[in-house]
Amino acid sequence: KGKCPEDGWDESTIELFLHELAIMDSNNFLGNCGVGEREGRVASGLVARRHYRLIHGIGRSGDISAVQPKAAGSSLLNKLTNSVVMDILKLAGVRTVTNCFVVPMATGMSLTLCFLTLRHKRPKAKYIIWPRIDQKSCFKSMITAGFEPVVIENVLEGDELRTDVEAVEAKIKALGAENILCVHSTTSCFAPRVPDRLEELAMICANYDIPHIVNNAYGVQSSKCMHLIQQGARVGRIDAFVQSLDKNFMVPVGGAIIAGFNESFIQEISKMYPGRASASPSLDVLITLLSLGASGYKQLLKERKEMFVYLSSELKKLADIHNERLLDTPHNPISLAMSLKNLDENNDAAVTQLGSMLFTRQVSGARVVPCGSVQTVNNYTFKGFMSHTNDYPCAYLNAASAIGIKKQDVDVFLKRLDKCLKTSRKEAKKEKSVNEISNSNTGTERLED
Repeated sequence: KGKCPEDGWDESTIELFLHELAIMDSNNFLGNCGVGEREGRVASGLVARRHYRLIHGIGRSGDISAVQPKAAGSSLLNKLTNSVVMDILKLAGVRTVTNCFVVPMATGMSLTLCFLTLRHKRPKAKYIIWPRIDQKSCFKSMITAGFEPVVIENVLEGDELRTDVEAVEAKIKALGAENILCVHSTTSCFAPRVPDRLEELAMICANYDIPHIVNNAYGVQSSKCMHLIQQGARVGRIDAFVQSLDKNFMVPVGGAIIAGFNESFIQEISKMYPGRASASPSLDVLITLLSLGASGYKQLLKERKEMFVYLSSELKKLADIHNERLLDTPHNPISLAMSLKNLDENNDAAVTQLGSMLFTRQVSGARVVPCGSVQTVNNYTFKGFMSHTNDYPCAYLNAASAIGIKKQDVDVFLKRLDKCLKTSRKEAKKEKSVNEISNSNTGTERLED
């Protein structure tokens, strides 16, 4: 049926299934005589076993989704993977998605592929409207494709950074709709930025006949992000949405899913990919979904939501203890932010030092964001880089409740963060006292002079 099984398969059943697919590829035929330049020959048995002898990859030179006659097993693997993944996207909340395919590139390059496909539809266009999100790969995806990003600054509403819809529309009018390749919006992001106002952006794109590409990097695991995409497509225009395999399905980095609501446009993107492609990302996600089953993946989504509530409540308690506060970002369903105002006031360097302390104590993924950092990416200078705005009111720390997180991860993180905050405050106060003594001594010397 091309759907994810409700209950997961055991490992021996999955391996049997993969071996059956592999013996359908010509390189595994007993009497095969290969005289071409690409015959699925592998020098190392270890490499062959690692790939279950599925060596031919996926697609053909003109289409990553095409069937390869001498690799019937690998082609079937590709078709099944795309079908099972689409079933999961529907299960996660985008029920009207009509087509998708796994591409062996991470999110940034997959977005680039979407932009390059749009180039043929809109040859005059040179700009991409981009509500600011301080993450390098999605910014570089536009540069790599040869377009000029038009950065739309976010607006501060309470603690949240939200899409400036009026500024987007004003910029479209100023540049001219025919000169704009697309609007490039974002769902999953680090707090205090929250998902873009997808419904409003989708309606603007429909009104001005401008394509709309959504960076849904780790949004499959969030029912809220998926609901935004579904609603955007219902009330306006969304041409494609791109999500990472590793962040949403707990597989190695190197793959993404490009999906959309217009079957022919998604096919155009798959045909834009030059040459054949590695089957590894498709193989990894198929094995994972067959192992979990639909019920197993739904359980992971449920646990992630529960852990988000737990992380939020416990981080708030810790923030109160340290005279900080959990920033109020109700529209962000995955990421949280805790202010570091007191630490920042004592010592500018104390904030970045906290990040180093956490990392050396084996806390990964937590981001410490100081005020006023400036960074240049591809000749574009961003003030307040990492905070998604020029002047956020305070320094802060990010933590996320992503798929696969356990209660133990949260508890250990909070314990180590508590210790690091205590140490940082002591060191900051000590340095402040030393500076005050030094300044008073300098003043005495001046008086004596």
